[in-house]
Amino acid sequence: MENFIDQLVDKVEKKGSCSVVGLDPQLDSIPDEIINPAFQKKGGLLESGARAITDFNRQVIDLVQPHVGVLKLQIAFYELLGIWGLKAYADTIAYAKKKELLVIGDIKRGDVSHTAEAYAVAHLGVAEFRGMRESAFAVDAVTLNPYLGSDSILPFIKMAKQYGKGLFVLVKTSNPSSIEIQDLSYEKSVVHQKVAELVAAWGKDMIGKRGYSSIGAVVAPTNLETVRSLRSLMPNAYFLVPGYGAQGGRAEDLINCFNEDGLGAIVNSSRGIINAYAREPWKEKFGMKHWQDAVEEAIVAMNKELKAVTKKVRERS
Repeated sequence: MENFIDQLVDKVEKKGSCSVVGLDPQLDSIPDEIINPAFQKKGGLLESGARAITDFNRQVIDLVQPHVGVLKLQIAFYELLGIWGLKAYADTIAYAKKKELLVIGDIKRGDVSHTAEAYAVAHLGVAEFRGMRESAFAVDAVTLNPYLGSDSILPFIKMAKQYGKGLFVLVKTSNPSSIEIQDLSYEKSVVHQKVAELVAAWGKDMIGKRGYSSIGAVVAPTNLETVRSLRSLMPNAYFLVPGYGAQGGRAEDLINCFNEDGLGAIVNSSRGIINAYAREPWKEKFGMKHWQDAVEEAIVAMNKELKAVTKKVRERS
């Protein structure tokens, strides 16, 4: 069984893309051509909304599959539609797997050990009872909140080792109030640097054939020197980089996220891709009527920008 990180590097190189498309659909941003048929069928808001999300996600996946190897699903946008939304989440994962895409479940779980074990089974493992075995969500990797300490992470590490999965631990996030905790002084460093050291330690025996670990880190490019420091603390960790596109992140801010080989980071954009029709320059060019063209052009443009960044990284090494 090939481990997650080797699959990830292989996808990045085969597709020539370190882009991640975030499938974080919101009903008021889904085109009417999908919404209207979904709500004309039997069912209330939750069921009809989940039906629309599933249809929208499948169409987006078909559009981006030639250009990227990785998707990220933020589970909150599915949970808000209850059991129907979780079905849409599971159905989207299954469809993405059929298209041979890797899927990151953006679940940001963090809890006491016995509860973390249940979460780990649900999202990475296989439930077992009386000889029966079945996966609930079966994503390839998940995001984790480490602020309950190691015993909230170890069950996920165990499951990741058993099933060849990956983890992305929150180290430095992009939300403004993150500094209230993540930037607090700790001995001669700050809290997020201590978390980075833990990530490096947790991942040291999960390193794949390309020198990267299946335990990575969520690192927002909030400051070039901060990212440079975290890259040096976690040389074997793959970074999952949020904030690109609709959240204001720029390609030039990402250069320190990568290692000298031009690898080491994948970059997520959600609204900037799936809602591209509502953003310039595609709003004027396409609008909602041709939303599919906007999605495809947006991911092509993102790939082009990120290739320029990784080229600079390789040239400076």
